[in-house]
Amino acid sequence: MKLIEIVHEKAIVPELEAAGREELVAELVDALIAAGSATKKLREELISRVMERENRGSTGFGRGVAVPHVKHPSVKKISAAIGLSSRGIDFNSLDKQPVYSVFLLLSPEDNPEEHLKAMEVVFSHLSKDTFRRFLRQASTVKDVVTLLEDADAQQLAT
Repeated sequence: MKLIEIVHEKAIVPELEAAGREELVAELVDALIAAGSATKKLREELISRVMERENRGSTGFGRGVAVPHVKHPSVKKISAAIGLSSRGIDFNSLDKQPVYSVFLLLSPEDNPEEHLKAMEVVFSHLSKDTFRRFLRQASTVKDVVTLLEDADAQQLAT
């Protein structure tokens, strides 16, 4: 599985407007809805489910990144949004530091294996200092797409 296969280009937000965690989740859910990954009628439920998950334990795992995620029966295909914040957002991260890069992942409820594969792909890239640094420096959708393509190509080479 490749990043470029799960990240919807139309759901890349190069500068988040959100100032807080719930606003950020809503902004990325809205991006996924606009990209066609979910329907408008699911908006409030998706935000609520992501926030329920966040309240059980933050998906801000440190180093300036967070990976909120949710499985839902009405989601037919795994898709992710990416949001970037140049000023940083308090995400209740494990290291207590602000978050600058966020992957929000929507997955079908009936396919936990695919969800785990997608999470593994996202985390394998986010664990690399170079990837995180370039992602944080990205300022356009094109910058992010190029980084994802390059990361996927390097993953195949290793």
